[in-house]
Formats: sequence, C-alpha cells, structure tokens
Amino acid sequence: MLATARHQFKPARASDRVTRSLRALERTASTSRVLNLIAIEAESGHRPEHFQAPLFKNRVLNTALIVKHRVRHDDIYLFEEARATTTKVIIPFDRRDLTLGGQSVLVGQRGWTDLLINACNGAGEGDLSVLRMIDSLPSLDPFLLREHLRRHGVFAAPCYFALSPADIDAMQGFVAVEIARLIALAYRDMGGGGAVHATRMVEALLATDVDERLEPLRATLVLEGDSFKEGVFSWKGFLYYKWMLETLWPRLAEVGAEIGRLAISGPRDPETGRYLEEARRRLQTGVLVERNAILRTLKVYNDAFEHLVENSNARVFREFLLRAPELFLSLGERVGAISHISSYWRYRYPAGGTLTASVEEALDIFMDFEAGLAVPLPD
Repeated sequence: MLATARHQFKPARASDRVTRSLRALERTASTSRVLNLIAIEAESGHRPEHFQAPLFKNRVLNTALIVKHRVRHDDIYLFEEARATTTKVIIPFDRRDLTLGGQSVLVGQRGWTDLLINACNGAGEGDLSVLRMIDSLPSLDPFLLREHLRRHGVFAAPCYFALSPADIDAMQGFVAVEIARLIALAYRDMGGGGAVHATRMVEALLATDVDERLEPLRATLVLEGDSFKEGVFSWKGFLYYKWMLETLWPRLAEVGAEIGRLAISGPRDPETGRYLEEARRRLQTGVLVERNAILRTLKVYNDAFEHLVENSNARVFREFLLRAPELFLSLGERVGAISHISSYWRYRYPAGGTLTASVEEALDIFMDFEAGLAVPLPD
C-alpha cells in the first residue's frame, strides 16, 4: 500500500508545469485559482479566530496550497472517470522555503484519501469532507466558497476568504472608479484632503480586515460591528465579480466565435455528428444566457448603489448588502463556469492558433463545457 501511495504521489517541484515555482505561485496567483493556506497562517496565525475556526483541523493540511487544476493528459490515468478540472492539494516540504517544492495529490484520483492521510500524518473525515465541498465548486472564489461552506455547516474564520495580493493590486484602479461618487459623498466635508482619504478607503475596502479607515463609510451606511463587517465583505464580493467580468466578456465573445469555427476531424456516426453541431449552438447560446443571468444579478447591486449615491438613501444599499451573500452561490457558480470555458479554451487554443480537434477531443471539450453551465441549455 505504501509503495503504491509513493508511486501515485506526484512531486511538485519547480519543473512541474502547474507549479513551476511555488514561490511564484504564492506571489502572482489569482484568488479564484489558489487558496494559499501558508500565507494565511503567516498573516493570521497569531489571531484567536485562526486557531478557533480553522478551515482544516489537520495542521499539515491547514498549511497547504489548494489549487484549481486542469486535468492534463498525463493525469487522466489517475481517475476512474474523465474530468476536466480537479482540486490539487500541494504540501510543501518546507513552508518557509517553497522553492524546495513539495508533494501533491488530486482530489478524486484513485486512493486520494489514503494518499492525503499519509501525507498529512492523519486527516479526519471532516477535513476530507471540506475538500470534497471545495472540489465541487468551479473556482476558489472566496465569496462563493464561504457561502457554499456555510450552507454545509462549515464556519471557517474570515481570514480564509480574503483576496490574493495579486488581485488586490489589479483591482485598485477599477474599485477607485467604481466607488468614486460614494467617496465624494463620504468625504464631502473634507475639502482638498479627500483624495488622500479616498485612496486609503479603496485600500481598506479591499483589505482583509475592517479598520478605522472605513469609518466614513460606516457612518454613511449606519452599520455597526459585525453587520458592518458583513456588509463590507458583501460589497467587496460584488466589486470582485464586476472586475472579473470586465475582462471576461470580450474573451467570451472571442471564444464563442471560435467554437463556431472549430474544425473537427475524424469519422463519426450520425448521432455523434448531430451532437457536435447541436452542442456548438447550445454552448454559444448558453454562454449568452449565463451572461444575461449574471447581468440581472449585478443590476440589483447597481440599483441599490444608485439609491445610495444619487438619493443619499443608505437604507436600500445597507439592506441589500446584508442579504447579498445568498446571491454569491448562483453568481459565483455562473462566473466560475464561464471563466472556466474562457480559460480552458484559450489554454487549449492560444490566440491566433489553429482551431482543430479530433472527434474525441471535441466531444470531451463540449461535454465538459455543457456540464459546467448553470442554466438549462436550449435544445
């Protein structure tokens, strides 16, 4: 058994195609792809909440890297059934020096629970259950992740649901534009110093902790304590989705057009040929349906925000923020599904490349994409 486990465990060294450098992964990874439990412990390990409400009870597992991973050709043999994505757990050899690499296991591969238990020197069923919940999601988006876990009775500390440093840096300018009118409202009595305070407010809004820099916002919304923290978390979630979608929409338009132009080679029976042609149409239509559903949800946010900045109506926006997490499940799943379609297609077909696939590969791609879409596809 141990020999088999050693054979199935894959080293996550610098040469690995997914984790060429764990240090680079730590610095540049997007929030939706990587959950960096090492960084979370370094940042929040001294806090009581980290000890009292850990994501995983096993200490080794709770200081691992959790990565959404595309199943590659040399991974296929590890699984009983075909799948396009999985969740990779990377356990570094030394948490203080990620360049030394580590071991990895894919959730769902044959014998993965035994492999993980051996690597972690024991991991209970509760931790394995949390990993299964995480694996069932299309991304590691913290707003979707927190709500999904809570629906299943898992209440991990807030530090596990922060945005990555890379995403925070990328979002700064977008958020500043999005909330410019609110900043003007909150700092209207500060004269020329408002710009400096506004910069601090954007940084504070995207940060993990809610601190005194957001006091003008708290006063504007008339929220206290935990309600204000929940409101800020919800607001950050909608800003995150709007930021993601700003770049995702044009990519999806390109992908939809390329799906229509994909040249499929090889013999096929009439039923297979009919499926492939109908799947093209369903996918192109289905992505548009998903897009419209996402825009309807975001309109609820936009309307509530307009009430705040145009009518100085804090009540409508405040009430929206406090009930908003229930929207993260559908919104996060939809955004995750179309993001997967966009990213996987562009990985398989780089811009300007040849759009060809065998019948078998086209079937795998189309069936994977159709399964991920949250809405029923039209016939």
